[in-house]
Amino acid sequence: MKKELLIASALVSTLGAASVAQAVTATMAGSMKVGAEFDSPDTGVDTNAVLDQSNFNISLSETTDAGTTISTSFEIVDEGTVAADDDNAIKLTFTDGSALEILNAGNASGTHDIAVPGSAGEEGVAGTTTNNAPTGLDFAAGSTVLGVEWHSAADFMADGLKVSASYSTDSGAAKTETARLDSSWGVGGTYVTSAGDTAVTIGAGFSGSDLTTSTTQASADKEGFHVGVSAVTGDLTVAVGYADGDTFENILENGSNNAITGSVVKAGIKYVTGDLTLQLGTTSGEGKDRAFGGDLGTDDAHDEVDASVTYAVASGVSAVLGYTSVDQQDEGQSSTTGGSAWYIGASMSF
Repeated sequence: MKKELLIASALVSTLGAASVAQAVTATMAGSMKVGAEFDSPDTGVDTNAVLDQSNFNISLSETTDAGTTISTSFEIVDEGTVAADDDNAIKLTFTDGSALEILNAGNASGTHDIAVPGSAGEEGVAGTTTNNAPTGLDFAAGSTVLGVEWHSAADFMADGLKVSASYSTDSGAAKTETARLDSSWGVGGTYVTSAGDTAVTIGAGFSGSDLTTSTTQASADKEGFHVGVSAVTGDLTVAVGYADGDTFENILENGSNNAITGSVVKAGIKYVTGDLTLQLGTTSGEGKDRAFGGDLGTDDAHDEVDASVTYAVASGVSAVLGYTSVDQQDEGQSSTTGGSAWYIGASMSF
């Protein structure tokens, strides 16, 4: 009991809490998005569905007498089934502009991946496949909930530079046949500069993670890097990113866990003209999977093109038309899980 009381006292002292609890400052935001999707797979039957999505976000923040801001947030998302997003850290922002996230902090590598424009619609090509080609720049960045992430203040060591570092540790769960993340680390940085009338943002990150399983251990853990650049000139945004590394999947395909070695290139363009926003994006991922401890398989590939047109109908109200086309290759063979999909809908946000 004495140890618990000492820990509680230390936490209260660290946060600078007053003896009487007061209400923190709360802000809220949310949106409602409703649309119809029309999916045309390469094989099988064309389908259509109405997608009803809503989210409600609450941000909580307060500043101590010492000037440290304590903040967190949570989100309620309804995509057919109501769910609460509880992967939110407690964030301490200090007077020098640096910050520390405690618990559910994530991986610092993923914090600094470049946002690449793509379709603003909710369309997607459905299909079951064992294709493991990566499609996201942060596919090699992982973490457990028992983690912390530190963020530097702006202009760290150079004008326009901001960096982050993270570490997470073992969750303490017992080993099973299904592989899981044991611990992780990550570092990342974002550098903002200008070239004439163009604002240039460069982002990069490195990460590594250990896995644990009660069966054959992976020959390569979850680790990798990404780098990207975004250029904004007036109403035009152009971005490109590249990632390379190793990851794993928990689906016991062929009776075993799979380790995956892959890379992905993403590129996109966004242009705003009056009330119209035009977006076009491409994704090209390649990967090879294998059973833990086994030899590399043959190539998997995912090639995607997506585009959208968004029209601002009124303040906070937009109409969206989106299109996506996907080609896939699985274990060196053309896959039948590609196809195309359309989306038409509207969103309202506050």
